[in-house]
Amino acid sequence: MAEPTFKKISVIGLGYIGLPTAAMFASRKIEVVGVDVNQHAVDTINRGEVHIVEPDLDLVVRAVVNEGYLRATTVPEPAEAFLIAVPTPFKGDHHEPDLKYIEAAALAVAPVLKKGDLIILESTSPVGATEAMARWMAEARPDLSFPQAAGEAADIRVAHCPERVLPGKVMQELITNDRVIGGMTEKCSEAAARLYRNFVTGECVVASGPRVAEMAKLTENSFRDVNIAFANELSIICDKLDMDVWELISLANRHPRVNILQPGPGVGGHCIAVDPWFIVSSAPEEAQLIRTAREVNDAKPQWVIDKVHAAIGAHLSANPDKTAKDVTLAIYGLAFKPDIDDLRESPALVIAREISQSHSGSIHIIEPNIEVLPECLMNATLSFEAGAQADVHIMLVDHSPFKASSEPNGEIVDLRGVWR
Repeated sequence: MAEPTFKKISVIGLGYIGLPTAAMFASRKIEVVGVDVNQHAVDTINRGEVHIVEPDLDLVVRAVVNEGYLRATTVPEPAEAFLIAVPTPFKGDHHEPDLKYIEAAALAVAPVLKKGDLIILESTSPVGATEAMARWMAEARPDLSFPQAAGEAADIRVAHCPERVLPGKVMQELITNDRVIGGMTEKCSEAAARLYRNFVTGECVVASGPRVAEMAKLTENSFRDVNIAFANELSIICDKLDMDVWELISLANRHPRVNILQPGPGVGGHCIAVDPWFIVSSAPEEAQLIRTAREVNDAKPQWVIDKVHAAIGAHLSANPDKTAKDVTLAIYGLAFKPDIDDLRESPALVIAREISQSHSGSIHIIEPNIEVLPECLMNATLSFEAGAQADVHIMLVDHSPFKASSEPNGEIVDLRGVWR
């Protein structure tokens, strides 16, 4: 006999992944309770509004809140399935994964667990994080059995299912992308697949266990990171050899089996800039190429900063009556990719911050997707449209409005090939 469908789901963490996921389940007329420690986020969602920028998300959230299928709170409550989608940052500056938010979420959920519940870790995690989460819950609830001890007979089912979506297209890709599911047992995987099939039209692919599912997500982003590092290194080489890297890549990509990515100011976002280090932390002696790619991409912002200082110097050389304080800079874009508001791990933000700390003149930040500058840029001015009057123009993120802009007057540092 088929198992019953899920009637109540709880999503822990209402950020860039958790809120769209909660809204998607709620749009299928399932009761969803979102949990977040951020009271502002909770209050905003309960008004039918959103605290992040993602196309179509606001429309779905407004509808499901008004229809009573989604509400938010700061305290977990009983449900049949719990999806944990909290951050996994580093410990300090050592690129060592910090599972404190996953542990805090697990311990917050543990008191409301009951026999038959399903726990899914969606957070991108180092290998072994799902098993660690299960251990923390088992220690907090010795009255319940968990898969690591009871196998298929466990009271609680545990699985890992990482998100695999592109910011800016989350609402579409949550539905159409395949999901990789790694349950701690076969029944755990079956339960997780049944849950996601409420809205996923892609295939729910079952891995042999949570470790493989964890590694699959890390591998996907490391593959991207290595390829971006190749493009970024090419851009540095081409600059030294006085070549146009975008022309070079365009020509090379005419080969039927070559598809070089586009260079930029570095690599940002909470996935590609972070996940490869999780592999390195698990196998530091073996992950040599992955580590090198990370180092190449992490070093690119400083190369850009040096190019900006050189451009300022060139302007001063051409205008000997000026000092650095008289030089106005325009920085185009702060987000980690075009047409979103997400500044997490953004190399553009790193570059803007360092320049703002070293440059004594005026700085205009042109970023149409945010309303307030981060505190680290309080000495700069936020603008929303391209074309600021400046002596040095620094293109870091090719937002759509920038692509339509004509090449400005002055020194140009173009990291995206917009003004070629």
